[in-house]
Amino acid sequence: MMKKRSIPASKASLVLFLCQMISALDVPLDLLQPPTITRQSPKDYIVDPRENIVIQCEAKGKPPPSFSWTRNGTHFDIDKDAQVTMKPNSGTLVINIMNGGKAEAYEGIYQCTARNERGAAISNNIVVRPSRSPLWTKERLEPNQVREGDSLVLHCRPPVGLPPPIIFWMDNAFQRLPQSERVSQGLNGDLYFSNVQPEDTREDYICYARFNHTQTIQQKQPISVKVFSMDSLNDTIAANLSDTDIYGAKPVTQRQPVLLTPTGSTSTKVELRGNVLLLECIAAGIPTPVIRWIKEGGELPANRTFFENFKKTLKIIDVSEADSGNYKCIARNTLGSAHHVISVTVKAAPYWITAPRNLVLSPGEDGTLICRANGNPKPNINWLANGVPIAIAPEDPSRRVDGDTIIFSHVQERSSSVYQCNASNEYGYLLANAFVNVLAEPPRILTPANKLYQVIADSPALLDCAYFGSPKPEIEWFKGVKGSTLHGNEYVFHDNGTLEIPVAQKDSTGTYTCVARNELGKIQNEVQLEVKDPTVIIKQPEYKVIQRYGQVSFECIIKHDSTLLPAVIWLKDHDELPDDERFLVGKDNLTIMNVTDKDDGTYTCIVNTTLDSVSASAVLTVVAAPPTPAIIYARPNPPFDLELTGQLERSIELSWIPGDENNSPITNFVIEYEDGLHEPGVWHYQTEVPGTQTTVQLKLSPYVNYSFRVIAVNEIGRSQPSEPSEQYLTKSANPDENPSNVQGIGSEPDNLVITWKSLKGFQSNGPGLQYKVSWRQKDVDDEWTSVIVANVSKYIVSGTPTFVPYEIKVQALNDLGYAPEPSEVIGHSGEDLPMVAPGNVQVHVINSTLAKVHWDPVPVKTVRGHLQGYKVYYWKIQSLSRRSRRHVEKKILTFRGNKTFGMLPGLEPYSSYKLNVRVVNGKGEGPASPDKVFKTPEGVPSSPSFLKITNPTLDSLTLEWGSPTHPNGVLTSYILKFQPINNTHELGPLVEIRIPANESSLILKNLNYSTRYKFYFNAQTSVGSGSQITEEAVTIMDEAGILHPAVGAGKGYSETLFAASPVMHTVRPTFYKVQPLYPRIRNVTTAAAETYANISWEYEGPDHVNFYVEYGVAGSKEDWKKEIVNGSRSFFVLKGLTPGTAYKVRVGAEGLSGFRSSEDVFETGPAMASRQVDIATQGWFIGLMCAVALLILILLIVCFIRRNKGGKYPVKEKEDAHADPEIQPMKEDDGTFGEYSDAEDHKPLKKGSRTPSDRTVKKEDSDDSLVDYGEGVNGQFNEDGSFIGQYSGKKEKEPAEGNESSEAPSPVNAMNSFV
Repeated sequence: MMKKRSIPASKASLVLFLCQMISALDVPLDLLQPPTITRQSPKDYIVDPRENIVIQCEAKGKPPPSFSWTRNGTHFDIDKDAQVTMKPNSGTLVINIMNGGKAEAYEGIYQCTARNERGAAISNNIVVRPSRSPLWTKERLEPNQVREGDSLVLHCRPPVGLPPPIIFWMDNAFQRLPQSERVSQGLNGDLYFSNVQPEDTREDYICYARFNHTQTIQQKQPISVKVFSMDSLNDTIAANLSDTDIYGAKPVTQRQPVLLTPTGSTSTKVELRGNVLLLECIAAGIPTPVIRWIKEGGELPANRTFFENFKKTLKIIDVSEADSGNYKCIARNTLGSAHHVISVTVKAAPYWITAPRNLVLSPGEDGTLICRANGNPKPNINWLANGVPIAIAPEDPSRRVDGDTIIFSHVQERSSSVYQCNASNEYGYLLANAFVNVLAEPPRILTPANKLYQVIADSPALLDCAYFGSPKPEIEWFKGVKGSTLHGNEYVFHDNGTLEIPVAQKDSTGTYTCVARNELGKIQNEVQLEVKDPTVIIKQPEYKVIQRYGQVSFECIIKHDSTLLPAVIWLKDHDELPDDERFLVGKDNLTIMNVTDKDDGTYTCIVNTTLDSVSASAVLTVVAAPPTPAIIYARPNPPFDLELTGQLERSIELSWIPGDENNSPITNFVIEYEDGLHEPGVWHYQTEVPGTQTTVQLKLSPYVNYSFRVIAVNEIGRSQPSEPSEQYLTKSANPDENPSNVQGIGSEPDNLVITWKSLKGFQSNGPGLQYKVSWRQKDVDDEWTSVIVANVSKYIVSGTPTFVPYEIKVQALNDLGYAPEPSEVIGHSGEDLPMVAPGNVQVHVINSTLAKVHWDPVPVKTVRGHLQGYKVYYWKIQSLSRRSRRHVEKKILTFRGNKTFGMLPGLEPYSSYKLNVRVVNGKGEGPASPDKVFKTPEGVPSSPSFLKITNPTLDSLTLEWGSPTHPNGVLTSYILKFQPINNTHELGPLVEIRIPANESSLILKNLNYSTRYKFYFNAQTSVGSGSQITEEAVTIMDEAGILHPAVGAGKGYSETLFAASPVMHTVRPTFYKVQPLYPRIRNVTTAAAETYANISWEYEGPDHVNFYVEYGVAGSKEDWKKEIVNGSRSFFVLKGLTPGTAYKVRVGAEGLSGFRSSEDVFETGPAMASRQVDIATQGWFIGLMCAVALLILILLIVCFIRRNKGGKYPVKEKEDAHADPEIQPMKEDDGTFGEYSDAEDHKPLKKGSRTPSDRTVKKEDSDDSLVDYGEGVNGQFNEDGSFIGQYSGKKEKEPAEGNESSEAPSPVNAMNSFV
């Protein structure tokens, strides 16, 4: 028989429980089994009333289960409610609220039943309630007037919402109000002032309530606080009372603490087990009291106690019945104290001791379902069978209920059923489904065949043999194909089938066979184990001292298993090496060139393989060269006479005597320790102290056998270590920390590999270091599944769904207990290839070489992994112009992320292509979409493949050419251009010929003899012309003595005419020189007046150039001013110049870097005296105005007399009939006087008569000139920028139509001043 090695008693029950759970729960899905609820909504389900309500209920089983619902205890017929639907192949309800439904109408208690022929499973009672975020009730808030030093409470009283809101105080600027020991917010949301100060005066204390479920925030009306200081209050009293009445307000004095909340001396509080206990005390007083908390008759629980809100709130997490008791808060200041006692009672809703687990039995077997729960008060246990109370359920002779246990005897297939255990008390309930599945199945081994395990020598090896069968199979292990059964103390056999080799050696390598057998059959599986040599650093880097600007090298020579590939990494001070070319990393060394002070530090060599990692460090000390050879500086001598005193569990005092400092003062001492229990011979850094200190209090860890040594450090370097101190062994304790770097990544589609970084030996805090690995599927209301493993760093969970998220945590424990509760991380089970291809693939051809492809994203569930992107495969089928097929490699473009379109560049014009799209995850590519065919349009062709010119004669040349290599469409014609070139490389007239596309040669006739011609040749499609090819050729010289045409110097060819030809038109061969390589601007000329100048120039260069003019005062160092010339004109008018000033000017061309003309200088003309006469100073004008005034006065007198007599005098008609032309306003268009309008509808008068010398007024010349405004008076400005008019008493007009101007003095203005 196989001998099993016992594991520790504290863990045996848990391991056995896990193995039974695995054998029961992991029933292969192809076997008959009752329903199991896999997902359901939470018991208390608060929904957003604005969104559809989704009540989840998912279950698995064989055959697949059907679903039904109850609402408020009665059957819920979803077919009769048009707003309610059930998802296909699921029990999940979707209540349509967004299309007319009201969430309030669907409040209630829902329960789901999943049923098949083998039983029925039920969900929890799901209480559905819509979230509520009511408005604040309206209230009248009186201002708070309070004396300095008094206490104050600002009440919030938020509206009752579901769930309760989060309260915070802000001001009108949405800034949080600062809080302190004096001012703080209570648990009920009120704002408490222990004592008010003058700076607390403000009118915008606003309480906000944030309802997270609906993402809304409600605001209370602002609260006003007015604080009266004692000085201002005494001044007010003194001003209103007589001397005998003045007693005066008392100054702010110190006050004893008084509790604002809670009131009284005692209070009570009830909290549930597992919740967070919050106790609060807020006190008034001057100085501001300090709060302290104690538990009467006990200590506050360590690691679970926290103080918040400036110690006014005591917070205890994860409370248990042991936390019941009296808690006292004490408020104290310099004048006294006040206290309050809160009696805390911890009750408990039901919690599991042993939850019922699925039971798989074979016909005739016995078994039990156990349901044990605890709580305060003790919960009641009730059993149900297939959702019906077991008392009224159909009889089953194999079943007997005994309190919290159901006992099954001689079960048969009809005994298969689902049982529910309900444990309840007044604080809640627990409901668990557990099925009894009666099956007769031969053994199955679920671990993959020939799985390879690799470990490092002297470390544990765990070989898996996951299995299933009914009855439960027995497991045996063999080494080798025909080896004997494994047994003995060197092996541990776990009930889940795993074989553990605690210390694997090289001879452990080989094939291991796992055999599973029951009465229905036998099956075996082989796995492979390879034991590798450990990686060792055989030559470690050594301590170095180097002078500045020297060179230093650290060695790191390693020995490793030949089948492992090591990777060497160098670190400086536990971080990456500086990005500096002075650092040279070799195969087995690190060299630093030209060492500087910043290179001082610790250098670490880390060697990693896939199975292990080792490291070694050395310190580099950089020193300056000795200033003089007379004084010898050296590292200090080592300290001596180390002594340990004041030994405690977690601390000890170390003292020593320094050695000789050797002419360089000791700057600090480094203390190192050795753990003789876990790492003998390895010294670790502990701490360091200044060089003036020779005693240090050291913090210790549990379960470490300490020895200490001291190293002295000066500017030269480090001393040799001192002799070790005596040893000191600390007591064991629970682990203080948990493993780090916890990850969950599946290696196969049906597993989850949980890994972590193991604790080091001294971190174990005691013997028997192990790890509790827990996991559960995220977003599924499942219990945690846990297993305790030996001191390893990996655990594999098999039989997981493909790529689903899991919550994972790993907790350390030793023989004394557990480490603190670990934090949770999210991992994913293994990925599988995507299931579906992208759909609706569309191609939009943009041009002949570019297309855009679109597709619909695949559903997230079908990706079955991390979506990495999409791949587009495309390839050319054929060229539409050549009609020839040839093999073309497929091109692949990858588009990262959830992109649904992409561009396909580099296509060939006038071709037919195919493409398909595939989704990619971490596992690989999914299936391809159906091939999509698209065609590219025509493009311009490439150049002709060749152009040859042969058979030269006196007057003809023969041209031959090849068609373009890439026609990119249907050729329509060829274009031939040619022109003669003379000996000075001047070009003659250009002749163009269009040739049919089916031609491949041409004879040009009627050419000049002994003449060089240049030819330009290209092909055309319907899209346009392609690139051209050029050649030159020469006709033969006339050897018969034909008179050569005379060529004048610099005048080109003689005017000999070309002979007419069917393919050539006759032109006069007048030649022109090739344009210069660089354009130029020359002959810049200026014609200047008083305030403007006309600039003109000549330009030689390319067409369509935009010019600009730069100008400035001659001799000035100011930057050039720049004006842009509209169009390509060769002149420009500079305006707004100062009379009598010398200017410099130059012209440039936009887009041609550094291209501008040479500078030219001109001078504007002097200012000319005004030719205008000031009419307001003329005697005849003054006399006229006096006469007009007298006439108006007479008319007014006559009108007054007539009115008193009752008669009427038509003044307006009289004036119209006898209008005086001297007093009529001037019309704008013809200079005559017209009707006068009021100030609200006026138009500016015609501008002054001053004109340039050419007697013309141009619109563009008058926009910016102040001389244009005014009548013969030079415009001036005050210091504030306003215009000084001639008549200071005139009414100022508003600018009309956006033109701001000063009104010109005129007769009309004079009329206004008189009337």
